[in-house]
Amino acid sequence: MAFRFLHLLTVVFIASAAHAQMPPPTVGVIELEAQAVPRTIVEPGRAIASAEVDILPRVEGTITEIAYQAGLPVEAGDVLFQIDSSTYEADLRAAEADLAAARASVQEAEAALQRSEQLLGTGTSQAQVDTARSTLEQARATLQSATVTRDLARTDLERTTVTSPITGVAGFATVSVGDLVAAKQADALATVTQLDPIDVEIWAPSARILSLIEDVSSNRVEIAESITATLTLETGRTFDADGQMIATSQSVSETTGSRATRFRFENPRHVLLPGMFVRSEVMLGSTRAILVPQSATERAPTGELTAWIVVDETAEQRSLQEIGTHEHGWIVTDGVAAGELLAIDGLASLTPGAEVRTVPAMLDEDGVVRDLEGTDAPSDVEAE
Repeated sequence: MAFRFLHLLTVVFIASAAHAQMPPPTVGVIELEAQAVPRTIVEPGRAIASAEVDILPRVEGTITEIAYQAGLPVEAGDVLFQIDSSTYEADLRAAEADLAAARASVQEAEAALQRSEQLLGTGTSQAQVDTARSTLEQARATLQSATVTRDLARTDLERTTVTSPITGVAGFATVSVGDLVAAKQADALATVTQLDPIDVEIWAPSARILSLIEDVSSNRVEIAESITATLTLETGRTFDADGQMIATSQSVSETTGSRATRFRFENPRHVLLPGMFVRSEVMLGSTRAILVPQSATERAPTGELTAWIVVDETAEQRSLQEIGTHEHGWIVTDGVAAGELLAIDGLASLTPGAEVRTVPAMLDEDGVVRDLEGTDAPSDVEAE
C-alpha cells in the first residue's frame, strides 16, 4: 500500500515538473496603429429612373402611325405617334382666312379714319371721326382675336405629331393604329424612361444618421467634399461606376424609420434598370481609428466584440467598440490603443493572464496570416 502511494506521488511529481518545464505558447502579433480609415456605410438601395415621362395626347383624333420601336432609345423631339391631322389642317386654313380678312378690315378702318380726320370741319363732323376711330379699334381687336385663333389652330395641328420630350427608352405602346384618343385622357400612349444616367435611392436608418451627425460634430469623422457610392448587383458583381450624391430626403419614413438619399450613376449599357435592388457602400469621409483584423476577434452571443492583447508577455482579452468595417478589419474607436500588440495567430491557446511568447506576424491583402518571411503561419481560423 505504501509502495503504491509512493509510486503515485512520484508520477504526480514528474507530471508537475514536466508541466512546469513546458514553454509558454507562441502567438503571432502585430503592432496596432491609428490611421485615417475610410468611413463607409453599407445599406440597401433601389434603382429609379432619373426622368420618366408618360406620353399623353393633347388633341383628339385617330392614331395613324406608331413611329418608334419599343425598347430602343429615342432622342428628345423624336416622333412617337401620329394623330390624324386632316381636321386640324382645315381648321388652320380657316383660321388663316379669318386672319387675312381681319387684316384687310384694319387697313380699311385705318384709311377711313385718315379720310375723316382730313375732312374734319369741311363736311365731316367730330362724331363721324370718333365713329371711324371706334371702327378701327374694333377691327384691331378682331385682328388680335383672329391671330390667337390662328396660333391655336397651328398649335393643335403641331400636336397631332406626338414627340418625346426627353432622351430615353420608349416602352410598349398602349394603343394601336386606328384607336381614337382624346385630349386630357388619363391613359398614357407610352412611357419614355431615361436610363443614362440613372438614380439609386439608398435608405439608412435615422439612428445611424444621427450617430454620424454626432461623430461629425465631435470631429471624430471628417466628411468628404464629394460623397460617393459603389453598388453590388443582385448577382454579386460590383457595378462598374461610382455614383455621386445629388439629394437627401428631408423626412424619415414612418414605416421603416429610414431616410432616403439619392445617388446618380452613369449607365451607358443600361445594366441598371428601374426597380432593381442593390447593395450600396457609401463613402462618407474618414475617421481616425484603429483597424483590427476580423480574423483576430470574436463576437459573443451578447454582441460583445473581443480581441487578445499581449502586455508584458501576458494575454489580456479586451472588449472593443467598433463603428463598422473596412476591407478585412473592424474600425475600432475604443478598447485598444496605438502601439499595443494584437494577437492574430495562435489564439486557441490563450486564456486571460496566460504567459505567452510573441513572434511578429502579418496579414496579406486577403486577411490571411503570414509570417514575416512570407511562409504561411498556422492559423486558428484555417484550423477550425
